Amino acid sequence: MTPSQLRAFLAVARHRGFSAAARALGVSQPTLTTQVQALERDHNVELFYRRGRRLDLSETAQRLLPIAQNIAELELDALNLLVNSGALHVGHLRIGAVGPFHVIEMVDAYRAKYPKVELSIKLGNSAQSLADLENYVTDVAVLATFSDDVRFVSVPYAAHAVVLFAHVGHPFARRQSIRLEELAGQPMLMREQGSTTRLALEKALQAAGVRPQIVMEIGSREALREAVARGLGLGTVSQDEFIPDPRIRMVRIEGDPVSTHTYVYCLSERRSARLVGSFMEITEQASATAALRP
Repeated sequence: MTPSQLRAFLAVARHRGFSAAARALGVSQPTLTTQVQALERDHNVELFYRRGRRLDLSETAQRLLPIAQNIAELELDALNLLVNSGALHVGHLRIGAVGPFHVIEMVDAYRAKYPKVELSIKLGNSAQSLADLENYVTDVAVLATFSDDVRFVSVPYAAHAVVLFAHVGHPFARRQSIRLEELAGQPMLMREQGSTTRLALEKALQAAGVRPQIVMEIGSREALREAVARGLGLGTVSQDEFIPDPRIRMVRIEGDPVSTHTYVYCLSERRSARLVGSFMEITEQASATAALRP
């Protein structure tokens, strides 16, 4: 039994005639008759009693009719789902991210164009986010590190200047900017090993031959900010992630020698999927305006 045969049966049963059924389906009457006859022949049943112009349903047809109606409704539901999904009127996009700051900016841009798509965000480190992509736990991932793994497609989103922040009583807090060399000997509070901000800072310091005094290693942005607010040392953070506080001041590093980058990833095999591709496209469009902040 083919879908076209079932649709032909249903149309004839509804319209109680082959001519009217053929017009309703937009096919020729011989085509419709052939489909119904094939259905009867293939299953060795009689579906309609033809009595001149009168057409009655057999007992088998009466029992088949509600089943055919249910199948037709499910077929229509499936079609509507596919059409709406293709047009992104429905759907659920799952996003992995290493932090909430930059991904919210992307989500805002995405929802402006696709407001009916449901979005969810799962936070984790880079390794976990890539593993979630590979295992289809998430659809896209927003990371602060670059990977050349051929299993993934990456789109650069933006570069972000790393800034210094100091307690209001620190001499640097009275200045708009400092030179990187002035960090020599200064008490510094550093993020944990593997932090992209820390890696970028250490690389710039090493290139400049500058050795600050590292007094503490702290594993979260919130704890780092609180430690700086209590005057325990200087901290660094991506400018977009700096949260104003009356106890601290943001200080730029002249020339922005330290920066971090944001990339958006998806599985290579899913790049052309409508839902995944829509987010990657929005990211590519937004990346032009999300360049290094002045």
